[in-house]
Amino acid sequence: MGRRKKVYTRHYEPDFKYNNVQVGRFINYIMQDGKKTVASKIVYGAFDIIQDKTKQDPIEIFDSAINKVAPILEIKSKRVGGATYQVPMEVRGNRRMLLAFRWMLIAAKARKGRPMAEKLAAEILDIQNGTGAAIKKRDDVQKMAESNRAFAHFA
Repeated sequence: MGRRKKVYTRHYEPDFKYNNVQVGRFINYIMQDGKKTVASKIVYGAFDIIQDKTKQDPIEIFDSAINKVAPILEIKSKRVGGATYQVPMEVRGNRRMLLAFRWMLIAAKARKGRPMAEKLAAEILDIQNGTGAAIKKRDDVQKMAESNRAFAHFA
């Protein structure tokens, strides 16, 4: 019957300031070498900047930014009889979050010459306005999936 191993669901801890699981996961994603306090300072610093600039709840802005960046479709390579096809696939929940986090972080790191908290805040605000490198990345991925729609039957 089953060839695959059992998939265990992970339990994610919420962050300590906002008690939000999503923020906790984002902090863990940013963290390097187990330095959680550094990662927390970056995220909370970015949230403080967002709070100052917009006078809105940073958690709501963060959540809506994640939802805007998270892709619906992505392409996966699949080999069929000697030819490799780029097959568009639907992105599942956890992977959508991961990709959104990854693209946001890469886009924030690409901005030069400011502290990480400022770069992250600027990227989140840009996403909110529909601009920003992470949004462009999402659009590129969606376009690729759209243009390879002909191979969807290989999925």
